[in-house]
Amino acid sequence: MRRLVFLASLLALGQTAGLVAARADDAVEVKVGFIRAPHVRETISILDIPAEDDAIAGARLAVEDNNTTGRFLGQSFSIEDRLLKAGDDPLAAMNSLVEHGVSLLLVDLPAAQILALADAAKSRNILLFNVGAPNDSLREENCRADVIHVAPSHSMLADGLAQYLVWKQWKRWLLMKGSHSEDQLFADALRRSARKFGAKIVEERVYEDTGGGRRSDSGSVQTQRLVPVATQSAPAYDVLVAADESEVFAEYLPYRTFDPRPVAGSAGLKPLSWDPTHEQWGAIQLQNRFMKLAARRMNARDNQAWVAMRMIGEAATRTGSSDPKLLREYLIGPEFSIAAFKGQKQTLRPWNLQLRQPILLGDGRMIVSVSPQEGYLHQNSELDTLGLDQPETKCKLQ
Repeated sequence: MRRLVFLASLLALGQTAGLVAARADDAVEVKVGFIRAPHVRETISILDIPAEDDAIAGARLAVEDNNTTGRFLGQSFSIEDRLLKAGDDPLAAMNSLVEHGVSLLLVDLPAAQILALADAAKSRNILLFNVGAPNDSLREENCRADVIHVAPSHSMLADGLAQYLVWKQWKRWLLMKGSHSEDQLFADALRRSARKFGAKIVEERVYEDTGGGRRSDSGSVQTQRLVPVATQSAPAYDVLVAADESEVFAEYLPYRTFDPRPVAGSAGLKPLSWDPTHEQWGAIQLQNRFMKLAARRMNARDNQAWVAMRMIGEAATRTGSSDPKLLREYLIGPEFSIAAFKGQKQTLRPWNLQLRQPILLGDGRMIVSVSPQEGYLHQNSELDTLGLDQPETKCKLQ
């Protein structure tokens, strides 16, 4: 009996050694590039000044996570950063990465530049992951078959907020929007959400950006005088909803409105893909690991980059390949899902390549709620109550 056990052990060791050798021979190197533009816009709060490693830090943590599994499967993952300066051409950055053997790209760029990259990459077997731009047009009339959207869209964020406000019976909204085009896009999404879930916008107001420093030109005394004037004489409303993607005025609104009302949207109660205060569903261990790596808390862009890299890692593990075509086929297929510490498995919408995901509602101190809210049902996935659903889409992937 002992001799048989000994022989069986030798056989097992031989099989293991052969498997390791085979994996070494079939080693897969997954090279990923990151093209990002610095967020240099001045912020109202000093706490919101972007870190130099904004977003890329999340991708680096995911590379470590991918390599933890990858080393047992003969796979290695790496990320090469391209931080653009003013006037730099994103296409030149993409070409440089491709010359280094990169065919998977994370991009944190404005919508127009993402489209330019997608069109240039169309015939080159390159797969892009949008980790920053929320524009609905990228998922709708301007959707591209080689762009996977990890960042939630404006409509998903607006729907997540609207569900909670309507659940609270705060159905009368005063909408205050900024004067920039990005502000208008979020305001459009908020209007659509109000119609979709039964809220009413009692009045819309525009806050004109007259320039000047966000912090240096607006002391607390001056702001205390200006904001009540900008918000007085409004029809009866339950909540002021702000659309301020340009970060010009919204953070001045809480506690300064003429009427004592809560603020939501771009300030106050914010809809987010991730928040530094999130700790449910095991998120605290991700937060702690990120803190150890970056010496700060994980923000939404960091998390979106982390999720994108983890999606690449999951697809490479399942397919045993780094080929963008094979990875894309797996990601849009029925077998793909990713656990991202938000209480539900996340999957891709195959009709526009948007990642389904819960929306966190945070006030800067803690998570107030998570959407979809209880009672909002869907025939396929409750997550599809957030954003434009398949029957509504204008997307024709090309």
